[in-house]
Amino acid sequence: MTTTPTVPATPPRRVPRRTALLLAGVLAIPLGGGVAAPAAARVDAGNSPGVTCTGAPDGFASVNALGQNGTTGGAGGPTVTVTTAAQLASAAGQAGPLIIRVSGRIQVSDMITVVANKSIIGVGTTAEITGGGLQLGSTTRPGNNVIIRNIRFTDAEDDSISVTNKAHHVWIDHNDLSDGYDGLLDIKRESDFVTVSWNRFHQHSKASLVGHSDNYPADRGKLRVTYHHNFFDGTDQRHPRVRFAEPVHIYNNYYRNNALYGIASTEDAGLMVEGNYFENVAHPIHVGYADSAPGRVVERNNLYVNSGTPETAGTVVEPRTYYPYTVDSPASVPATVTAGVGVGRVCP
Repeated sequence: MTTTPTVPATPPRRVPRRTALLLAGVLAIPLGGGVAAPAAARVDAGNSPGVTCTGAPDGFASVNALGQNGTTGGAGGPTVTVTTAAQLASAAGQAGPLIIRVSGRIQVSDMITVVANKSIIGVGTTAEITGGGLQLGSTTRPGNNVIIRNIRFTDAEDDSISVTNKAHHVWIDHNDLSDGYDGLLDIKRESDFVTVSWNRFHQHSKASLVGHSDNYPADRGKLRVTYHHNFFDGTDQRHPRVRFAEPVHIYNNYYRNNALYGIASTEDAGLMVEGNYFENVAHPIHVGYADSAPGRVVERNNLYVNSGTPETAGTVVEPRTYYPYTVDSPASVPATVTAGVGVGRVCP
């Protein structure tokens, strides 16, 4: 197998944002009702041949819990199309279910608050939120039952997407995230039942954090998150870095040229890591990191190509106690993930 050279010992300097790859495809907005279990995977004719995807969330976002029947977003509400930051902020903060179509490039400042029962869906292949990001909920207005799909996020002043303030049932799918200031996608402050699928992370250091800080044990027993079929493409760290959560299920993701590390489990978090492909990752899995106490990791059936040895420890709650799933062969992951991630590939 031909591999690219080993990653440098120190992380590369941040470089200017480059134009993200535009992927051909079609867009359809999901309008279905409650989700009791994952939708069956299928091949969508609008995508590249052989790319399997689903039109409804799977993983933790599909679980019936906390009074929510899976994740349905704005289904059942009206549809609006937004082209400016003011329109997006107004729609995202509106009470009740709403499907928000993001058309073209929208320049925003800081974070736009998204409240409950919203689907925020990019139109075609050119939807972009730049300069700021989306924050799910506030301390007084929850961001539960939210879907974010098919959007390019660039140059955020803070996080590109922040799932916070006890938001639950969130599906983040088929987005392209790059070149922000802090985290591209952070999940914290007692949020729960989240699925992160088919996203590309690139041109950045801190990809995705789960758990607010070492001094926020209120996250214990929350933060149940599924990561599957994401492409961590040259990002340095946090793919994810996890505190307190259990289980965090990480499967069939493609890790390439991650200079600091792939995954880190800290502060007694429990991570199930399976069927992933690590390429040129010197430290694919850490147990404990920096000043954070060790967590627990069970790893199985991963491939480590020109990569280091993973660290593991302890036992972890099986994700199958929450939802059914199928793990693809890890050897197929680079081709499947690179063909399917990002914008322009949203299945109906």
